[in-house]
Amino acid sequence: MSDEILIREADGILEVTINRPDQRNAMTKQVAEGISAAMDRLEAESGLRCAILTGAGGTFCSGMDLKGFLKGEMPIADDRGFGGLTEWTPTKPVIAAVDGYALAGGMELALACDLIVANKDAKFGIPEVKRSLVAAGGGVVALPRLLPRQLAMELALTGDPILAPRAYDLGLVNRITDGPAIEGARDLANTIAANGPLAIAASKGIVRNSWLWPDGKINEMQTPYIAHVFGSEDAREGAMAFAEKRKPNWQGK
Repeated sequence: MSDEILIREADGILEVTINRPDQRNAMTKQVAEGISAAMDRLEAESGLRCAILTGAGGTFCSGMDLKGFLKGEMPIADDRGFGGLTEWTPTKPVIAAVDGYALAGGMELALACDLIVANKDAKFGIPEVKRSLVAAGGGVVALPRLLPRQLAMELALTGDPILAPRAYDLGLVNRITDGPAIEGARDLANTIAANGPLAIAASKGIVRNSWLWPDGKINEMQTPYIAHVFGSEDAREGAMAFAEKRKPNWQGK
């Protein structure tokens, strides 16, 4: 894997760091493919329960590398979209740890993750219109699903950023930190990783995919996600651990 992507594993958490600090971690095709490969590892290894995506040098990601764009390079990984995540997600949770800038594709990348932890001074925005571009990596689609239309429209049409506390108030950010966002992201990841992995994957899938399920078919459509969970060894282990007042030993079965 390229040295533009750094990988660290600890206690079932896979930390993936975009390592282009001199370029404010602007996204290239090589970095996108590195993130995609890391997500494949997250999926493949049963001991990994959660991932954190962050950036080196105090910045999350400033968006697409414009020098690469001018050369005809698009910072996508196959059919997985910008940064290898905006059009695809692993079954396991991914947390964005945002310091500094999450702009343009960087904001879209953060929104593509399942949760966001941000330093209080972090900035979020989709400034593509300032360069006569469009936030086509999910920004103009995701934001009106997450915010009132007028607020989404303001972000899309002005291109102006908002600070992390404002993003937190709007519900775009889960937690705010005074120090590096990775610290808060690790705390959140450890809390998630302590829970049953089958239940986590099923819950993530339902939350992500149930946007347009008709009311009359909710139970029918969520059944494929949950049927194996309730009959699993882990479900029995969870009940037994509760009764015996001990920590559960999850097997992912």
